[in-house]
Amino acid sequence: MKTIAIACQKGGVGKTSTCLALGDGLARRGHKVLYVDLDAQGNLSYSLGSKGEAGNVLTALQQPKRAGEEIQRIADNIGLLASVPALAGADTFLVELGKEYRLREALGGVAHEFDVCLVDTPPALGILTVNALTASDGAIVPTQADPYSLMGIRQLAGTVDAVRAYTNKSLFLMGLLITRYNGRAVIRKDIAEMLENTAQEMGTKVFKAKIRECVAIVEAQAMRQSIFTYAPRSNASRDYSALVGEVATSLGLA
Repeated sequence: MKTIAIACQKGGVGKTSTCLALGDGLARRGHKVLYVDLDAQGNLSYSLGSKGEAGNVLTALQQPKRAGEEIQRIADNIGLLASVPALAGADTFLVELGKEYRLREALGGVAHEFDVCLVDTPPALGILTVNALTASDGAIVPTQADPYSLMGIRQLAGTVDAVRAYTNKSLFLMGLLITRYNGRAVIRKDIAEMLENTAQEMGTKVFKAKIRECVAIVEAQAMRQSIFTYAPRSNASRDYSALVGEVATSLGLA
């Protein structure tokens, strides 16, 4: 199983939307996908039709050997370790020695059941995001083409460097993904070029796929549907389909 963290401490950059679309796109290609929702807000879990707290990631973090029992079956080839509000206090209850490795341990027990695991992280660089990066083979960083997002990427880069140094030296930064893109705005074009330079400094790339601003993304989530089902001809559907192709090729799943 290949594990990918969708990470950026800035909120509103499309982490959950990217996680949903990427997982669904890979599942449509016949791969078995496990979603992990580490965000206490639970937007990913809601969009996937979570069955509440009947099976959740918090229990898996506290008792990693029980991870298999906590997976909610969303479809034949899709599973979910769902969020619960109590995750908001993770930095206070995950304090024991080895706390950074809890998710890696939990996923190790179910890796034989899935091809890909996608981890939706909270908008913060706390213990949950560190757990996600420690457990992952690679990380995708959604970002908008604006100055604040550029600052956030540099802060995340520091966390990635620390994780590589102490808990996961093989972590691969797969690329920066520009979301809510408007190619007609001159300032955003300029910042997109700055993002390319930042990516080179970080030893990664900017994905060729850029996710254009599209109301269908929010509408699809409200309807608890995939963007590919809800609006298959939308810009978002085409853009995310291109991203799925890039990621599948990178993982050897094309």
